[in-house]
This record gives sequence, C-alpha cells and structure tokens, in this order.
Amino acid sequence: MAAEIKPCLDGVQVLELGSSIAGPSATRHLADLGATVWKVEPPAGDQLRTWGTRAPDGSSYWFKGHNRGKRLVSFDVRRAEDAAAVRKLALSVDIVIENFRPGWLAQYGLDAQSLRAEKPSLIYLSISGYGQDGPMAGQPGYGAIAESMGGFRHITGEPDGPPMRMGISIADELAGLNASVAVLAALHARDRDGVGETIDISLVESVFSILESVLPEYVHAGKVTKRVGNQLTTAAPSNVYPTCDEQWIAIAGNGEGIFRRMAAAMGRPELAEDPRYADNHARVANMAALDAEIVRWTKTLTLDELDGVLARAGVPAGPILAIDAIVAHPQIRARAAVRMLRDEQGIDVATYGPVPHLSERPIQLASAAGAVGRDQALLPS
Repeated sequence: MAAEIKPCLDGVQVLELGSSIAGPSATRHLADLGATVWKVEPPAGDQLRTWGTRAPDGSSYWFKGHNRGKRLVSFDVRRAEDAAAVRKLALSVDIVIENFRPGWLAQYGLDAQSLRAEKPSLIYLSISGYGQDGPMAGQPGYGAIAESMGGFRHITGEPDGPPMRMGISIADELAGLNASVAVLAALHARDRDGVGETIDISLVESVFSILESVLPEYVHAGKVTKRVGNQLTTAAPSNVYPTCDEQWIAIAGNGEGIFRRMAAAMGRPELAEDPRYADNHARVANMAALDAEIVRWTKTLTLDELDGVLARAGVPAGPILAIDAIVAHPQIRARAAVRMLRDEQGIDVATYGPVPHLSERPIQLASAAGAVGRDQALLPS
C-alpha cells in the first residue's frame, strides 16, 4: 500500500504573535500549506475582529477567513505568567512570526535575540512599518503610510487627481507574501544545516520593491514617474475602454502580433501599417490618438460582444468585474476560487480559495476562525 502523502508543511509548528493583516496573512499561507499555527490573541481579541461586517458571534467575517485553519489561543503578555507561557510555546515551535513595533516584545523576553539565544534553530520573523533598524525603525507604521512612502500612491490615480489608494491593504498583503517566502527558505536552510534565522520584513520596502521600472528609469534617465491613470506607459495599447452598454473592458493589445490581430478584429487592419502604430515605440508615442481610435470602436459594441470578438482574435482582454460578477464567473467557479468554511459555532464563512494548486499534496482548507481562545485546551503541556 502506498504511503500517505501529507501536506507540504505537515509537522511544522508556527507561533503567530501578530494582529490585523500582515502577520496573520503570512501565517494563513503557512496554515493553508499544512503547518500548525498557534495564533496568540489578547483577551479582547485581534482588532481585525471589529473591522467590517460582523458574523452572528460579533467577529468580522474578514477575520474569520483571514485566520482560517489556525489554533486560537489567548494570552496577555503584559502579565508575567502569560509571557512565560508564550515564551515556552515559542521555544517549542519552528517559526515565530510577529508584527509589533520593533522592541516591544523584548520587554517580555519574546524578541528574536532572547529566544534564539536559547534556541538557535528557531526561525524568527518580524514585520514592521520601516524595518528593525534605520532612523524610523521605532515609529509606528501602518500599510497606508507604507503605500505612501514606498511610492505606490504617488503613481496611482488620474494625472490631474490626487494620489489614490488601491482599494485593499496592498502593503500588508505584500509583506505577508514576502514573509511566507522568507520563512520557507529559512526552513529549508535550517533543515539542511541546523541553524535558524532572524528575518526582518518592512512594509515600506515590500511596496517599494514592486515599483518595476520606476527606480531604474529615475536612476538612469532622471525620470520621475507620474500618475497616468489606467495607461501602461511602456507599451500600447493597454488601457480600459468603455462599451456601448456602459461597461468597461481592459484590453492589452501591445504585442506586435497581437496588435495586428486586434486591428483586424476592429475592422481596421490598416492601423497595423500606419507609421504612427507600426511598432510599440511608435504606439507609445501616439498613445492618445490610438486610444481614441479604440474607444470609437469599443463604444459600438456591448461588453459581451467585445469579450467574444477579442477572445476569438486571440487578444488579451477582460471585463472590469465587481465582486458579484467575479463570484458568478465560470472561470472562478471552475477553479474553486471561492470557498465556504464553517467555524465551531456553525457559522459559514466565505473565503478565498488557495492560489497554489498542488497536484500531489492538494491544499485542504481547515475551519474558519472562531472564538478567542477556542483552542486553549490543545496547548502542549
């Protein structure tokens, strides 16, 4: 009989000393992959429990999905006996992830230096606004500030409008992804040579690191990237375009072959031969005129008609979907990208399906997060 194939992180123990979004996001990824995650909340609970629409038990649905699959325990680390209990738990796990202000946990003996001095194999990861050193290290740093200081909001919005927020907590989610990648790399290295790691993740740097061409174009050409709305400034056409039924469609017809197919689909094959649009450099230089040509065409068709025409032509395109349309979309349904989980009180919670689809060790989502301290009895003695 073949041996049972266990989840990727089966047997890995993680302690989360986090709250809100970034730290819990990192540990959610690890829990999805099969790690046992101990989430420590204060007696009043993680503040995310109060954000957004509440479930019947008073905790937000967001919290319940964001902390799925974790073991929920409660301690007040400001009390000596609770700090000692959390320290004991920290020294029993493989990974500790925290997202408090630098230095705050040190007063309770729960910082990386204290714990790794006793257990060198421990992997300890900290997420903070600005990182663990530098002149701003000790200042509070939330995602909104990181998006601003990291450059994201400066380039987001319409040219004549104010800097804009994306609509989600992108800095926190990016930091969570960076954190999960880092601890997996450190776990592999520790299993190879027995030495743990101290990992420092900054919200600001998580945002700054995805600015793509903004940095090299400034350093090498003196260009300070401005807000340009929905245009892609390095390739054209790439924008969102209105339809005759007052919808919007995103079209990325910026490859050479793709643009030829798009021009043919528009009934305007001569556009591909026009010197203004003959290659990407020319199209970028004449972006406004080209977009005007495309708008004249898209406004003659409905969203469904455009989607079909462009799909048949092999042109990357897609409707701008609100959440109701996303949930109903056949591609989202086919990929099970929306899941329903139940907590211990029988409350059903909608949550996102895991992004990695694994062939040999498919991810099985566990229950939604429930009451504060729900799993206290499961703590190791």
